[in-house]
Amino acid sequence: MNTIIKRDGYTVELSAPEIYVDNKSRGRSGHMSHALAEFEPNKIIDFNSNCSAKKHGGHATYGFIEYRISEDGGKTYSEVFELPYAKQAFFDGVEMISVEKAVACNDGSIVAICLRNDPNSVCQPWDTPTFIKSVDGGKTWSEPKELCSFKGRVYDACYYKGIIYVLEFCNDGTGLFIGEKPEHVYRIFTSNDNGESFSELCVIPMDTLSRGYGSMVFDDEGFLHVYAYNYADEVNMDHAISRDLGKTWEILSPCYLAYGIRNPQVNVIDGIFVCHGRNKDCSGFVLYTSLDGSLWDNGEIIGTKQSLCYYSNNIVLKDDDGSNHMLIQYSESYENACVDVMHRWLKIKK
Repeated sequence: MNTIIKRDGYTVELSAPEIYVDNKSRGRSGHMSHALAEFEPNKIIDFNSNCSAKKHGGHATYGFIEYRISEDGGKTYSEVFELPYAKQAFFDGVEMISVEKAVACNDGSIVAICLRNDPNSVCQPWDTPTFIKSVDGGKTWSEPKELCSFKGRVYDACYYKGIIYVLEFCNDGTGLFIGEKPEHVYRIFTSNDNGESFSELCVIPMDTLSRGYGSMVFDDEGFLHVYAYNYADEVNMDHAISRDLGKTWEILSPCYLAYGIRNPQVNVIDGIFVCHGRNKDCSGFVLYTSLDGSLWDNGEIIGTKQSLCYYSNNIVLKDDDGSNHMLIQYSESYENACVDVMHRWLKIKK
């Protein structure tokens, strides 16, 4: 049964959950790596992790990356493919590879942004991020290249007017995942050549002490928004905006989110901002909406497992009738921190 969420001037319609990856039946888990990209109209690549259900109770990156291709906008999927770069790293045992985000360029190429972390921990410390590229719809992949010289975790990536934007929190994770030192900053890197190379665009001048995670989105006016989680104040999400494609920044008032947010994923569909992620005490999956990306509604709990799950991502696609709908992919516990991967569809009705 669909969930109907009424707001002032619009309604959010959310489909019932459906299993995308049934890890329970194969005794595996699926921590992190929910990258999604549309490389041709209605053709999407959808990544997930195939991780141990034993290490750290299933809440670890110990494993490798799989992906499927859909040619009908996410209704049905191909067989499972294994990502060679991640599978080889798993066999070698030196580092684990995650694919947090992926983008598709105007020429149809797919650029997957990869994390590298210690194989024995949950997911850190981190090495420098890398990227790989496919020009044939995911059939083959290039050799990995280093994205930048800063160790840390890439939290978001998007493609806007021919440029790839990548958001990295430059913290090597030898301590906590949140900011603990002055050099722990959010940087944006860009590629003007469809993922052949990247260069640093800026350091976002926001307070990063106790901050972590992150989300980045262009709104309908072309303004770039960046959001960050505040470990010390989980109901207030930091918000910065650039009106000149990342050259200069304005730090806005924090966004109050009644249930809190731990790993925010923000996107825009039909002029409405949507934010989802774990709530502040890891007891549920929460969804918020906003007209301007600053003032948010009171939120709606859309999943209620008490566990380290509800890591998520989304992509906006075209429905059969030409309208927009958002595919939300997320992890949900089947036992403790062992997770399946779930899908739900979101539509805005005005």
